Amino acid sequence: MASSSSSDAIILGLGVVLAGVYLFRDTLFAAAKPKATPAVSAKIANGSSNPRDFIAKMKEGKKRVVIFYGSQTGTAEEYAIRLAKEAKSKFGLASLVCDPEEHDFENLDQLPEDCAAFFVLATYGEGEPTDNAVQLLQNIQDESFAFSDGERKLEGLKYVIFGLGNRTYEHYNVIGRKVDAALAQMGAARIGERGEGDDDKSMEEDYLEWKDGMWEAFATAMGVEEGQGGDSADFTVSELESHPIEKVYLGEYSARALTKTKGIHDAKNPFPAPISVARELFEPHADRNCVHIEFNTEGSGITYQHGDHLGVWPLNPDVEVDRLLCVLGLSQKKDTIIGIESLDPALAKVPFPVPTTYGTVIRHYIDISAVAGRQILGTLSKFAPTPDAEAFLKNLNTNKEEYHKVVANGCLKLGEVLQLAAGNDITLIPTPENTAAWTIPFDIVVSATPRLQPRYYSISSSPKLNANSIHATVVVLKHENIPSEIVKKKWVHGVGSNFLLNLKHATNGEAVPLISENGEERVAVPAYLIEGPRSAYKEDTVYKAPIHVRRSTFRLPTNPKSPVVMIGPGTGVAPFRGFVQERIALARRSIEKNGPDALADWGRISLFYGCRKSTEDFLYKDEWPQYAEELKGKFVLHCAFSREKFRPDGGKIYVQDLIWEDREHIADAILNGKGYVYICGEAKNMAKQVEEVLARILGEAKGGSGEVEGVAELKLLKERSRLMLDVWS
Repeated sequence: MASSSSSDAIILGLGVVLAGVYLFRDTLFAAAKPKATPAVSAKIANGSSNPRDFIAKMKEGKKRVVIFYGSQTGTAEEYAIRLAKEAKSKFGLASLVCDPEEHDFENLDQLPEDCAAFFVLATYGEGEPTDNAVQLLQNIQDESFAFSDGERKLEGLKYVIFGLGNRTYEHYNVIGRKVDAALAQMGAARIGERGEGDDDKSMEEDYLEWKDGMWEAFATAMGVEEGQGGDSADFTVSELESHPIEKVYLGEYSARALTKTKGIHDAKNPFPAPISVARELFEPHADRNCVHIEFNTEGSGITYQHGDHLGVWPLNPDVEVDRLLCVLGLSQKKDTIIGIESLDPALAKVPFPVPTTYGTVIRHYIDISAVAGRQILGTLSKFAPTPDAEAFLKNLNTNKEEYHKVVANGCLKLGEVLQLAAGNDITLIPTPENTAAWTIPFDIVVSATPRLQPRYYSISSSPKLNANSIHATVVVLKHENIPSEIVKKKWVHGVGSNFLLNLKHATNGEAVPLISENGEERVAVPAYLIEGPRSAYKEDTVYKAPIHVRRSTFRLPTNPKSPVVMIGPGTGVAPFRGFVQERIALARRSIEKNGPDALADWGRISLFYGCRKSTEDFLYKDEWPQYAEELKGKFVLHCAFSREKFRPDGGKIYVQDLIWEDREHIADAILNGKGYVYICGEAKNMAKQVEEVLARILGEAKGGSGEVEGVAELKLLKERSRLMLDVWS
């Protein structure tokens, strides 16, 4: 029976095949017919079939400059695009702006002699390349990596380098310096000086001071003359008379968000997370705010680990949106649907989804709340409504000291600068009646204004205790500017933190606090359109915010026997709350499995925390005793209250003072216990001073000094990832 069945199956199968051959005979036997694919053949002929071949792309597009950017938050990419635009406007040279992650470097030695390579590289974290520049750095530094001719030589390559860093970090601009040194070692010739931007002071000013000399050297090295370029736009903006509104982006960040289709939630498609808890952490009498906020991620597919960062996507406050709409004369056209196209997609991609509206771009997609840059003011001066306004902007553009006094110290946003130039009162609520309209083309606004980026916060929870919830601890940024004769005293509000404060008020149904100024009662914080596009961020009484998770290497040691020292004053304590929760989850399992003595050989976790007063801004003060009890004495909290407890000489006590007091335990934990040290918080003063104290403790414990033996030990700890920092300027 089995044999007969097999024969039948074979015969049946053969019949099906023969029938198929007959039915599709024209297709199967049409090899002699020419294929209509001349475009593909042409691409293969000129080598552009390989999307990773930047040399072929340059030849195909007749480009003489290639610009590689290493960018983590988008800033380096912005400067790369600016350099490309300047090469075009000054010399008429076309550039190819490249994400190094998307290209191969074996043929870097094939760059033609009349071309140049630019490297715009940010240093990220503790002296690390940005994620998209890891492979570039490895290729440039790896002695075994060879170029297309089989050698590690780049003789004849002309290059320009601009690094982005922060001087408060130990490894200031180290990636730019490493690439510069490696290229020079292989015989490449640098054009001009290496540029280094310091984000702690003014990246913009560093760039402006560097670029003029670089362009002079560039003109000489490339044999070009300034003035050969033209002042052309990067985009064309067109108003669309009819377009289905359901296909218009009104603040959505992705096509999936617009069409409400499921997909992975990441930096390109943030998740609108419901807010389950939002509460004030500071006491009612404090003059500041700190928001504890919990996002429900159930069903989103988002996962996280302790120490990761939460990206929150804010929007611009109502008053600044209205201000810029008035300045641009677009108040009555804010809902007009527009399309935006790039005139050179390789140079400047449209930085947000389209079609959209004027109002949406200004509210959701571009950062109009940052201090206005000096360079753009010269470009905008030609569109001034009066000669006086034009002269005012030109002066700010060319006079660095005046710009610093008026704009930088005054913390003026673009809309405010343009109002001020036109003689408008920037203290009034902006309206078309009290604001002069400028004739600035919208494509210039899009080109000159950075995209509004997510704000990142250290996650203050552990997924082992909060699997479907991500917690953030956010101090609300609010400070006064430095007034001048031209700019009055005013409050400056952080975009992301005040956005979250608005959400806290709405979530809890709280009244927005009021203040009285000059006899006029006004709200104390800026308002935001927190309902989101198409009211997508509000469901009944629940508010949502778009979020995503950014991975971090800021992690506890896997072995609980290792001692841990954590230093986190202020909101620097946020990740350490997650660390302690992580340990508690492990402790519960260990005790359940091995009994009440399961933690006996665990290493001690020491947390050094500081704030102003125990009665004012002591974060999570009710939780720490509970954590200590659960960890059976393996968790010890050291608190410094800088405005409450003082040294005998009257000086304030900070976390570094507590660390010195506990120096014997710290030295033993690190040197003998092979412990781990974590620092989180402000980089410029706190982190630097903490490292100095740690170096002194370790140096003296080893029988030497902090300056020699101590510094060497800290360096070793960092190399072995036993001293880790999560700091900001």
